[in-house]
Amino acid sequence: MNPADSALDTAALAYARALLRKPMRRQKMGPVLAAAAFAALSAVTFATVMVIAPPAVVQHLPSERLGDQPAVP
Repeated sequence: MNPADSALDTAALAYARALLRKPMRRQKMGPVLAAAAFAALSAVTFATVMVIAPPAVVQHLPSERLGDQPAVP
């Protein structure tokens, strides 16, 4: 039998299938955007602090290697 000769209404079948299909849940964008904004703000803050903060080591070489006289007790 040719599908074009069917006694079933294709529009009604499509409508019935659409009614039986589970509804799609929309993803809430608020928490996603808040997490992305927090990560971006944290990264910018960390980079700013790393640029502004003084170095942890102020003298990389001992004074003897710089040509200074060693301290005599």
